[in-house]
Amino acid sequence: MFSFLQRWRHPSAQATPEISPERWLRLEERLPALDFLMPEELEKLRGLALAFLAEKEFTGGPDFQVTDDMRLTIALTACLPILNLGLDWYGDWVGIIVYPGDFVVPRRTFDAAGVLHEYDDVLAGQAWQGGPVVLSWLEEETPGVNVMLHEFAHKLDMREGEEANGLPPLHPDMSRHAWTAAFRHAFEDFRRRVRHAEFRGLETELDPYGAESPGEFFAVMSEAFFETPLLLREHYPDVYEQFRLFYRQDPAPREAALSLESAADPTQNTL
Repeated sequence: MFSFLQRWRHPSAQATPEISPERWLRLEERLPALDFLMPEELEKLRGLALAFLAEKEFTGGPDFQVTDDMRLTIALTACLPILNLGLDWYGDWVGIIVYPGDFVVPRRTFDAAGVLHEYDDVLAGQAWQGGPVVLSWLEEETPGVNVMLHEFAHKLDMREGEEANGLPPLHPDMSRHAWTAAFRHAFEDFRRRVRHAEFRGLETELDPYGAESPGEFFAVMSEAFFETPLLLREHYPDVYEQFRLFYRQDPAPREAALSLESAADPTQNTL
């Protein structure tokens, strides 16, 4: 396995790692968001994932071995948001730390009275500004929720050295005013929906964690953009449009087309 990793770590070497089509497909089946890519986009993603692996360093948590399949899966997920942006968007960090499940981070906070509170925060993922991405490896994820996409979206949000605030560096042809207006309105509306749902003991269709802050809203809605794009477009079309411009992808029409194909042939998903 060591030589296999060495080939990934040195992209200038002549030898290119050979990944069989069967192995790619097996790993991609774990990532439903990839269903919305066209064949040429999927091929581009695979190449970008190999380049990502050559640049990043993976470390397992205590007594946890990160396998090559895990590395490939994480790389495919990480590269989906930057498919049409380029690997330079991840150029300001190197490390990825993987735990077998949720991990504990000690916290120290002061309340309004100046009293210190110390507690343990249980997390599934964390992105450090200028530092590594920390992930928990989950064999199964809740539909529409993807911890890996969430944390890599935070990294894009932090791209210019700022804390995650929901305003990543925009492309020259994008309007900061249009972005801010779309996200401010949607965030305020989402917070109202979450409060209303919690009061009535209900659940929101989009992950309520997005109501925590503008930075978390950006990350959660990024998950939705790639995992459940039609749902995001239905609830917040202006946010979807800004993401379409920012990520330079448009997954909703593909999801709609797949839904029509499935409805026309209800036996295609049966064994």
